[in-house]
Amino acid sequence: MIKKEVAHIRKQFKLDHDMMNINDILNVYIMKESNEVYHWERQAFALVDREKQELYMGNFKKLLTGELDQKLFELKFLEEAVEPTRVLLHQGLATGDPEEWKDLMLLLVDKMLVDVKYEQDTVVTFVRGQYFRPTKGRNEEAEESGKDEMFANPFILCSVNSTEKQKKTLLFDYVEREFKYNVIVDPIIKLSSPEQGFFYPSVTDNYSDVNRILYCTAKSNYPDPHFIEQVLNAERSMTAMEERAIFEDIVKEVAGEQLDVATLAQVYEEIHQVIEINKDEEEPPKLDYKDVERVLTISGVENVTTEKVERAFQTIIDDRNYEMKASSVMPKFTSKSIKIDTKVATISVSPQDLKYVKQVNYQGRRCILIEIDEDAVIEGFTLSTEIL
Repeated sequence: MIKKEVAHIRKQFKLDHDMMNINDILNVYIMKESNEVYHWERQAFALVDREKQELYMGNFKKLLTGELDQKLFELKFLEEAVEPTRVLLHQGLATGDPEEWKDLMLLLVDKMLVDVKYEQDTVVTFVRGQYFRPTKGRNEEAEESGKDEMFANPFILCSVNSTEKQKKTLLFDYVEREFKYNVIVDPIIKLSSPEQGFFYPSVTDNYSDVNRILYCTAKSNYPDPHFIEQVLNAERSMTAMEERAIFEDIVKEVAGEQLDVATLAQVYEEIHQVIEINKDEEEPPKLDYKDVERVLTISGVENVTTEKVERAFQTIIDDRNYEMKASSVMPKFTSKSIKIDTKVATISVSPQDLKYVKQVNYQGRRCILIEIDEDAVIEGFTLSTEIL
């Protein structure tokens, strides 16, 4: 699944959208004290109040928002799972009976309650429906557009949301002309900030892929291993943060602990070029040991050999043929995603501007030197330029 495919699906979650139909919704309320289902409610989505529909749509869009391998993870199902979730979801996708679908989703909720203690009352929301994709792009010269010919893609979405108690407030009653102490015991369901969930099936080359599922989490780079393995029965994938740490360790193994800024800037530039060249490909570009060797050699790292890089892969990750996603191993190229931490200050700089930063020795002291095109301004005061 690639970023454009996620974005296409997310954009369909709008009221009265002709490319999205939601058939049924099921809400399940879990009590934190007993860790049991307190109440469930299933109904046709079309019968839900419009105000509630808008809240749900915002919840679903928020769930599907985030970077791949950071908040969104495409996962493979485990083959050896007992009572696999893949079967429950596939049956739920295929059945035309809303009651059978509800029973299947409640079985999935039962799996969510095993060996888990919720800190707050929790609401699990399931919806099922279908979204549509054109079978071909629009042909401006043709009388009818590609939009006239559609693929219907059935799906199941799940959103897990915690609750919070409402704050005690002081109200003014206009009729009685008096101040009143107001306590509302009904909890608020935090639909605007879903904790985790999933979208099934995933998408590969614009086609539904029932062998994969898109897992979503609110905690960037911290997917819930219990939910992934025990609830979804899926194989946990590497996060972008983990792959970046692996890449850094491999570079240190090959080039040593110290790297000058110009070389590091060139490494990021080369990887960025790989991403840009392959940005229209269906699969995101990956780096194997041969690619890493090429990047380090072009960037000016000395004494780089195939054997040395291959051995580094084997040492760090125990797999000489491992491939890292190019987008995962470097910070965002155009944003100030690199932090230079010193005792005096923390400096933020983008990978594309890292080439303007140097660590120098000035009168026996280490200093950070930053090349700038304009005068620096501090608290409204323009700094004077000293000649060293």
